[in-house]
Amino acid sequence: MQSKPTSFDIAYLAGVSQPTVSRALRGSPMVSAETRKRIEAIAEQLNYKVDKNASNLRFQHSNTLALLLFEDPTPDDSHINPFFLAMLGSITRACARRGYDLLVSFQQLSGDWHKDYEDSRKADGLILLGYGDYLDYQARLEQLVRQGTHFVRWGAVVAGQPGHSIGCDNFRGGFDAARHLIDLGRRAIAFLGNASDHYPEFMERYRGYAEALGASGLKAAPELRCDALSAEQSGYEAAMQLLVSGVHFDAIVAASDLIAIGALRALQERHIEVPGRVSIVGFDDIPSASLTNPPLTTVAQDTRRAGETLVDTLLRLITDDHAEGTVLPTRLVVRRSCGATPTAAAPAVPASPR
Repeated sequence: MQSKPTSFDIAYLAGVSQPTVSRALRGSPMVSAETRKRIEAIAEQLNYKVDKNASNLRFQHSNTLALLLFEDPTPDDSHINPFFLAMLGSITRACARRGYDLLVSFQQLSGDWHKDYEDSRKADGLILLGYGDYLDYQARLEQLVRQGTHFVRWGAVVAGQPGHSIGCDNFRGGFDAARHLIDLGRRAIAFLGNASDHYPEFMERYRGYAEALGASGLKAAPELRCDALSAEQSGYEAAMQLLVSGVHFDAIVAASDLIAIGALRALQERHIEVPGRVSIVGFDDIPSASLTNPPLTTVAQDTRRAGETLVDTLLRLITDDHAEGTVLPTRLVVRRSCGATPTAAAPAVPASPR
């Protein structure tokens, strides 16, 4: 018995995505007249019939958005990066102001979360926070696009990526962090963080750091970069690796505050004065950044504006309105971990015994 034609069959023959077929068959203005006519002709040729009841059920709004938080390595039982906890509040307030409820769900990256919301109709769209290795996560995003799920994520805004992303200006943040240290007289500036396509946000922060060094006639030396995930223990281990290597450094740009806090602990264990001998700059401005000793200089991301932009972008997608990825500005917050005013260059950390 021949199976009934589906919207995916029409999409294949028309050379468009399945969501485009769905929009065209319900008369969405997002689809051009030429494309809609081509899709309608193929649907008629295949004797494809739209299930009106299923269509009405599918497009009935629940007035609920779902926020999916993904696990992060943390020293407590939350497994949530504290930066995302700050953003959770702004997303909740943004939803309330727009008359939407927010369904918050904690997800494990190993699970099938990308399938769970395909037909559940628990929410009109998804907001995704946190994901770990982007190259592993990318296939899930592509699946969401294929199944026509409305979603937006917080992360690096990269050309050609699946779906819509909202993120901060990671490049500028990395540049400003390194530039500040250079202005303080630091010259051997290390970078702690995974700078690769697997972690595009960290990669952009590294690129900004390297650009600032180059603009001042300095070099982003490979021996001054150590990989680290966004976790205190990872930052501690990266700083220890730097110390044991014997390479000279007088400052650290950390790809996140958690990495910076771990690095600060490693330096203090070795009785290396911060900021006297080594200055440190983090990234994120999480609440604990101002509570370290000394308080951490960091690159702040605007969590209030981020939450509002995530919600507004998702609502535009749900209503088939035009939406784009957005890059938000960052702001350097100067505290005592690198000194508040420019000073003469401090002595670099001497080589450790091998």
